[in-house]
Amino acid sequence: MYFNESIPSHPKDIHQFFDKWPSTKKMSFTALMTALAVILQAAGGLLPGIGYFFSPFATAPILLAALISFRSGVSTYVLTSCLLLLIQPSELIIFPFTTGLLGLGLGWTFCKLNRRFGILIVNGLLLLLGACIPLYVFGFPLFGPVISPWFNIQSMIGIFGFSLIYSWLWLEFGLFLLRKINMVLDLK
Repeated sequence: MYFNESIPSHPKDIHQFFDKWPSTKKMSFTALMTALAVILQAAGGLLPGIGYFFSPFATAPILLAALISFRSGVSTYVLTSCLLLLIQPSELIIFPFTTGLLGLGLGWTFCKLNRRFGILIVNGLLLLLGACIPLYVFGFPLFGPVISPWFNIQSMIGIFGFSLIYSWLWLEFGLFLLRKINMVLDLK
């Protein structure tokens, strides 16, 4: 079955490649990934219309930073949030709870889990939690008028379904991206 398959070794190969880097190189790469994540996430507010297409791709730099180490991923996540506060504060409610959280989760699960199903469930739950906090705690209409900020079980099921599908798309895109990076680095 597809979801019970092991993921390729690309994430672990790239993690081992990053692990050999000196700490200065890791910090520089973390700073570069932070800048890239800020640019991609802020694109939605700075370039209305087309910018919303680029905004979801802010997950990729967080994913790559988390492959260096979970600590580097968290650093990139926190620094990106701080820079968004200065550059595009309206994106600050979206990034920490959805885009950034998914990148951290994918980076960590790619290193720790081997099966697609486990990676999908963990990241689906992370995204569900991340979507519910702004929606139900802050009352921020994350999904616009489609889902009301009042708690109900049908909305939770819908959000979880969306979270699973979105996590699955990022699982596949992340593996595709890492396969390309693996080919460029010529790791195996």
